[in-house]
Amino acid sequence: MRTRLSLAFLLVLAAGCAASAAAQDYDFFYLVLQWPGSYCDTKQSCCYPRSGKPAADFGIHGLWPNRDDGSYPQNCNPNSAFDPSKVSDLLSSLRSNWPTLACPTSDGLKFWAHEWEKHGTCAQNLFNEHGYFQTALSLRDELKVLDALAAAGISPDGGYYTQAAIKSAIQQGTGYAPYVDCNRDESGNTQLYQLYFCVAADASGFVECPVSPGGRPCGNRVEFPAF
Repeated sequence: MRTRLSLAFLLVLAAGCAASAAAQDYDFFYLVLQWPGSYCDTKQSCCYPRSGKPAADFGIHGLWPNRDDGSYPQNCNPNSAFDPSKVSDLLSSLRSNWPTLACPTSDGLKFWAHEWEKHGTCAQNLFNEHGYFQTALSLRDELKVLDALAAAGISPDGGYYTQAAIKSAIQQGTGYAPYVDCNRDESGNTQLYQLYFCVAADASGFVECPVSPGGRPCGNRVEFPAF
């Protein structure tokens, strides 16, 4: 009897250890912010959400668990589908600060469902659905990227700036230099599109990025389009 109990205990312990080891399959997060003017100023254009044209500010694209080797987990819990009722108190903030510009026009629910189900479910060791979205919103608010750029004389007025000047201004204003991701406008000009900031694995704050996310290079002449 004692042998059987001991074996059963060891099996339960081993299962618990395995579950614990699998609980966190990432080393840090990317908080990805997007400039709406650059999303819209492309050949495919954009559609404003049903709530209207978003503010001319950097909105959230996502909060993505990542590994130090550059890989990332995804779609970790198919049994945890996005439930709008769980973020009902955040919907106003999500519409303002995490808008969707994809066509056709929508209310944003499909976009937020994608972000939660692909990325958020891979960090359920840390937070539930509400906590995931609340954390991303709070982290974005800490940065105040547009203010940091404005303090250095960099404005979304269709002007051109060097990538180095953009990164330096943001680092000066926020304390962290982001990875700068660019796209191209309808005329083929390189423009400021997305900013990648790295967040500690426990989401307690920003850290220096352990690895570059890759993406599209910007060159030294970067347009900051109006929106």
